[in-house]
Amino acid sequence: MTLPFFVYGTLRPGARHHDRLLLGRTATEEDALLPGALLHDGPGYPYAALGAGTVRGSLVTPVPEAYGELLAVLDRMEYEAGYERAALDTVRTGDGATVRAWVYLAAPGTPRGPLIASGDWFSRAPDGPRTP
Repeated sequence: MTLPFFVYGTLRPGARHHDRLLLGRTATEEDALLPGALLHDGPGYPYAALGAGTVRGSLVTPVPEAYGELLAVLDRMEYEAGYERAALDTVRTGDGATVRAWVYLAAPGTPRGPLIASGDWFSRAPDGPRTP
């Protein structure tokens, strides 16, 4: 199944893994929201889990020729960090459209840090925005 990815942490444009893993491999990147999820701080990266909240991130559509390789690279990185990949039908784009996308969620039993009430990992610091 070929789906775009909803990214909300270190893979978002401007964050540390974006350029290393996604730059040149995407056809589109746009701001998006994931309703029905909560965001938790983690050990240098966030964890999303299903719940009564909204997570802010980006919808990233890989170029077709890079899709298989990118999926393998992201799966390896994310599974090692305690995530599992899920296809969710609830990602909302800036124009209000709802799309199905891959989302890496905290796997059961993965320890999560404090809740990020804003749902936006880029603004997680209590005293204002932090750089990714």
